[in-house]
Formats: sequence, C-alpha cells, structure tokens
Amino acid sequence: MAVTIKDIAAYAGVSYSTVSRALNGSGAVEEAKKEKILEIARSMGYVPNQAAIMLKKSKSRNIGLCFSTISKSTSPYILHDVLIGVYGVIGSDYHIIVKAMDMHEPGTLNQSNFAGLLIMSQTDRDEEFVEEARAKGIPMIAISRRIHSGVPAVVTDEKGGMEKVMDYLLEQGHRRIGVIEGNPNLEATMLRHEGFWQAASRWGLDAKSIPIEYGNYRYNSGRLAAGKLLDAHNDLTAILCFNDEMAMGAIIATTERGLKVPEDISITGFDNLDISGYADIRLTTVERNSIQIAAEGARMLLAYMQEGALPKDVWLENRLVKRNTVSNQQQRVNR
Repeated sequence: MAVTIKDIAAYAGVSYSTVSRALNGSGAVEEAKKEKILEIARSMGYVPNQAAIMLKKSKSRNIGLCFSTISKSTSPYILHDVLIGVYGVIGSDYHIIVKAMDMHEPGTLNQSNFAGLLIMSQTDRDEEFVEEARAKGIPMIAISRRIHSGVPAVVTDEKGGMEKVMDYLLEQGHRRIGVIEGNPNLEATMLRHEGFWQAASRWGLDAKSIPIEYGNYRYNSGRLAAGKLLDAHNDLTAILCFNDEMAMGAIIATTERGLKVPEDISITGFDNLDISGYADIRLTTVERNSIQIAAEGARMLLAYMQEGALPKDVWLENRLVKRNTVSNQQQRVNR
C-alpha cells in the first residue's frame, strides 16, 4: 500500500498540513523540522501522486468555502466558526474565498480559479453548482450534509441531536413545549424537525398538537417567534429552539414579558456556540462543533488534492450540553 501524507504525519508526530507544507517547500515550516519530515518521507518510501501534482500546477491557490446562502439563513456565528476551523488547517497555504452558491453565475467555475471547494450545502437547489464543479474536475468535500455519492462528506447527526434535547425536556417533566424552527427549506431544519417529532411520538405526545413558529436562524427572528408562542400559549413550560442564536432571542422575549428562565420557561438551543456558555443565563444546547466539522473537511480536502484518492465519509456525533436554562417540572410539582 502506498505511503500517504497522513502516514508521514502520524510517524513524525505533526499535523497533516505541516507535512504538506514541508513536502511543498513552504517557508512556513522551520528548516530543522522540514528536514526531519523530508527524511522520514524518504525513509518510508513516499512517492508523490503525479496526477495530484499536475492538478496542483494547473490550479490557483484559492479554496472556495461555499454556503447555500450567506445573506438569508447563515448565522454569522456559524460562518465565524467554520472559518476558524478551515484556517486552522490550511493556514497561509491557500486563500479562502467565501462564496454563496445562490449567487453563483453558471459557467464560471474552473480549476484556474479554485484548487478545491468546501461545500456547506443546505438545499437541493445547490445541485447545479455541485454538478458544474464535478464536471470541471474540482476536488470537493461536503461539510454538514451529504450532497452527492461522488462527493466525500463530513456529517453530524442533526436528527439524533434534536432527539437528545427533546428527550431531556421530557425527562424533566415538560409536556407543554413550544418549538421555534428555522428556514423550512433547509435540510438541517428538516432533520431537526424529524428529531423532535420522533422523540415526542416516542413519549406518547401528539406531535401535531405542539405549537411551532418559524425563524431564520437569526437572533431577532427567535425573539419574534418566542413572543408569538408566549402570547398565544400561556401554559407553555419550555421552548425548544433549532439553534442557539434564536434561543438567545427567545430568552430576551421571555424576560420582556416578566418571565424568568428557567423558573417560568425553560429554553434550549442547538449548536453550542461560544456565546451560549458565556452569558449570565447559560444555555442548555446540543454541541454541533462547527470548528471541528470544518477542520476535518479541510484536512480531507487537502488529502484529496495532494494524493488524488477519494476520502471516505466522516461521521461526527453530537452531544447534549446541560446548563441552567432547563428546570425540573417534576420537582416543582412536588414542592
């Protein structure tokens, strides 16, 4: 079996990107470390992939970070975390170009303007962009969802994550739960909807009776949606939000009505953004580590570009993060 850059990195005890830079003669790696890596590569019999070398010579130093949309439903916090994850792996070796696929002009993609693409797609409307990139032979990695059988992906369990947080609310005795969903056209919204719906059904609740309002994954939309829920349903004990940013807005809507979190209303989020753990009211949420997802996608893309071999999909688990925005209804009843 051919020796890969990943093999060299494991043996040398350094990162994939450090080995890649050393093999490419980058000045970003100190000379002593570079010589050590080159010696290890020689001793292991590493042979560069010639097809990948030819591709590299013919392409730019740009990597596209492609979102379904930037102006409508992409949280700036998620964009920030994804950029941190990508830059942490790629560093100064490539230029990162942020691109909105809904603004793409067909026929403008080619290997002279993009060496590779990281695709953060949330809708099937992105298929035209993806097919154009595939036809032009541009290496791609999908992050957050699978988009095509021929495009490797880093994915997380959106549905299972939402099941976990809904289960937790139900375990704490909540039965009168309102929900704030995101853009219904996005796949993440659909999967999270399936998750809370399945948990509710498993606990014997009539999922159709659960009141739902919609936001756009932004703070103010969560505030407005929570206001509608609270004004229309004064018996709610909890609001389940489809992301942290809307949950923060929901907390404000709650306090504006003279209610306390979690004493009067419990609120949960999804994503575990940094802001969710720093505020006075620390949000119970689901960790979907966007930095880790983006970093893994960037590592896969570099390997794909360097070695020409199609990487395998990577599956990352979500975990429930319990903080102080959920009360135990059973304890309140027993007081």
